[in-house]
Amino acid sequence: MNYMDHRDLLRQSHLAALIESVCQSLEISPSQNQLARQRYEGVGDWLARADDPLLVTIAIRLQGSVAIGTTVKPIGTNEHDVDLVAHLRDVEVAVSPASLKKSIGDRLRSSGSYAGLLEEMPRCWRLNYANEFHLDITPSIPNPACRMGGELVPDKSLRIWRASNPQGYRAKFDRRAALAPRIRRSIGKAFDSARADADIEPYPENPGLKGILRRVVQIAKRHRDVHFIDEDVALAPLSIIITTLASRAYEYCVTNFEYDDELELVCDIFRRMPDMMQVDVVNGRQVWHLWNQTTEGENFCEKWNNDPRRAVAFHSWHAKALLDLETLAAAEGLDQMRRLLGSIFGTAPATKAIDALTERMNRARSGNLLSVGRAAGLIVGTAARSTPVRANTFFGADC
Repeated sequence: MNYMDHRDLLRQSHLAALIESVCQSLEISPSQNQLARQRYEGVGDWLARADDPLLVTIAIRLQGSVAIGTTVKPIGTNEHDVDLVAHLRDVEVAVSPASLKKSIGDRLRSSGSYAGLLEEMPRCWRLNYANEFHLDITPSIPNPACRMGGELVPDKSLRIWRASNPQGYRAKFDRRAALAPRIRRSIGKAFDSARADADIEPYPENPGLKGILRRVVQIAKRHRDVHFIDEDVALAPLSIIITTLASRAYEYCVTNFEYDDELELVCDIFRRMPDMMQVDVVNGRQVWHLWNQTTEGENFCEKWNNDPRRAVAFHSWHAKALLDLETLAAAEGLDQMRRLLGSIFGTAPATKAIDALTERMNRARSGNLLSVGRAAGLIVGTAARSTPVRANTFFGADC
């Protein structure tokens, strides 16, 4: 492998490390996660001990981004959504969604711990824990018509039950996320096989993206949030649409192709996301379908067919997201990386990640471990045929 190949691998590894750092900063923290677990287990115990016969078999389960590990902190707040399903395995379809929801709300309201936190939403009950997170509790019952173990949840009007399958969706996402991509250039092996006297920076410890599919979903959701700050937020694509398209594209990519590096794979996943939808033309207009593959009759794009602006908004956002990501993948130098990361993730998390990398480089410089090789740019660690860099806070164009 020549010097330019090594240099490109180093640049890619730094970019992957920066993206990984930003994504980690957007996740629900371990302490928040533990607290949320305690909260929802407490809620589940309180509901399970109700005298109401409708609630005898109730079980509280996680769904959504917390369940599949794709949380993204909302812009401007530390609060996260924690989505829960209150599943009643012995309740039949004859019971109305409104009556079941009322029973759950009455039980929560009867507790001094929950009454002051309770807020009624169209399909669920919300417990607001200020400056922490809020728990959304949606009732569900078995769907006898679904051969895949699906469930039924209320529609927004509470008049009918609608098909869903939170547990099946989660299991399918986890199976896709576990698929291993084929990356042609193994960076560790490339450096092990390099010439002993090559001016090559040691590969960063724990490099790369931890769980590429989950990181892709987080990147997409955060870019959406940033993009729609100045747009009509009501038209922003739903997280379930982004997550479904990304997971299907990931499965297609890792099953059919090999990639030079992780970022090439990430860009290809983004590129192929729109291809995962079904588009028909009915009476001269487009009809969009993104079916839930774990149940029958749930179309995640249903709102697009009632409001075509949603499809337009999605494709406009997607084109911008893909362009920003492809530009970032080709970025050279920390200044350019900072600007491009800011356009994807927002200024604050991008700056935090860049500053962490800068600090690492400064520590290496102050310990005389940073040098400039003829081909590799800035180097952490001593290397043959390199010139030490004087202690300062300047970063050149190369990483």
